[in-house]
Amino acid sequence: MPLAAADLPLPLDRSAAEPLTAQLTARLRAAIRDGALAAGERLPGSRTLAAALGVSRTVVMEAYAQLYAEGWLEGRHGSGTYVADVHPDPAPAAGPVPVDAAFADAPPDGCVDLRPGIPWVGDLNTPAWRRAWRQAAEIAPSGRADPWGLAGLRAALCEHMRRTRGVTCRPEQVVVTRGATNGLDMLAAAVLRPGDRVGVEEPGYGRARAVLEARGAEVVPCPVDEHGLVVDALPEGLRLIYTTPSHQYPLGGVLPVPRRQALLAWARRTGTLVAEDDYDGEFRFDVAPLPALYGLDPETVVYLGTMSKRLTADIGVGWLAARPGLAAAVARRRLELSDRTAVVPQEAVRLLLERGDLDRHIRRMRAEYARRRAVVVEAFAGLPLRGEGAGLHLVVELPRDLTERVTAAAAGEGLLLDSLVRHYAGAPTAAGLVIGYGATRAALLRDGCRRVRALIDELGGGRTG
Repeated sequence: MPLAAADLPLPLDRSAAEPLTAQLTARLRAAIRDGALAAGERLPGSRTLAAALGVSRTVVMEAYAQLYAEGWLEGRHGSGTYVADVHPDPAPAAGPVPVDAAFADAPPDGCVDLRPGIPWVGDLNTPAWRRAWRQAAEIAPSGRADPWGLAGLRAALCEHMRRTRGVTCRPEQVVVTRGATNGLDMLAAAVLRPGDRVGVEEPGYGRARAVLEARGAEVVPCPVDEHGLVVDALPEGLRLIYTTPSHQYPLGGVLPVPRRQALLAWARRTGTLVAEDDYDGEFRFDVAPLPALYGLDPETVVYLGTMSKRLTADIGVGWLAARPGLAAAVARRRLELSDRTAVVPQEAVRLLLERGDLDRHIRRMRAEYARRRAVVVEAFAGLPLRGEGAGLHLVVELPRDLTERVTAAAAGEGLLLDSLVRHYAGAPTAAGLVIGYGATRAALLRDGCRRVRALIDELGGGRTG
């Protein structure tokens, strides 16, 4: 019989190298997976659990936020945090154990990773990359963390955004973050009050929903279509709306200029702040990338950028651009929360930017991703595709039951897949596979897609639409 959440043993080792947040996340995830925490069971509040474990409330809140993003937990407005309706893992059987393709952080040996949101880093270890890190390591340490980030990097980012994304801003409008999600979190901490209504695309980025809910916001799903956010369907009363206009995550729509103008007009009329996550805006294959939304109205839009898709998530550097007063408010809130970006990665990114090495890398990767995209499109020819014109992933539309069977069968063969259904906060209106083409070597990508297509044909029996 499942234990009460408050009574569940969750041993944390303070002497371990693994952070307490990661330990708690793993313990809770295992408890749900093993059935010790049952679907629908209410978890203790963050203060209660923090007191019971003898850790800071931040440790519990960040663990809950991660499990929200992964789909293990769900929030009920005004009621608390509950275990989502997931099925516990059965007892392990002999033979290969299927991999949870949606949530695994790193693929086991021998697996082919076709999940989205992961860039190709196999060609990153270049002389320019190594030179930048060697020189960055020589930067003198500082006794005080600067919540704004290094001045030289902020200036270099302004120049980079101007040339590549049509964004004109000054260094005092830029805050260096640890990535786009961290930037959104700090923005929420600076501008939101508990209970504020915040719009998030539906389907959309689960981690964005998680960080906003963790900051006390009421997250309101906002519909998207093949072009992105449906402006005419936006609800009133939003304090902020989070959007991915360059390549909607996960459906892949690129918000056209008339709809961008309509969104900004709506935001000005309603007083809503627009958080633009430009996570892979530089990778478009049909025409030149559209300029960032921020460039059309820097008073209304907050621009969230990251190096995680341009380089690697391991670098832990992103940025936020906003009107000066708002940027200053975010920096003050970061200081209050002791949130900071490591100095050596900042300096390495500055060097890569100023020497043109990052631009050269992006040009190489744009060509590489275009080749990979062609491999995926060829493998799934004849099936309805979405989002193939930009970014590092596309969607293969399939019936929901077929998607589930293919995903399960693929996991048994060491093929890591992601399901579109997982990206909905409410009832899904579409289903299919979200195929990423950055995580694995090109030869394995071709073979993996071929095998997935064979499973679709075999299990679908001709029923794929």
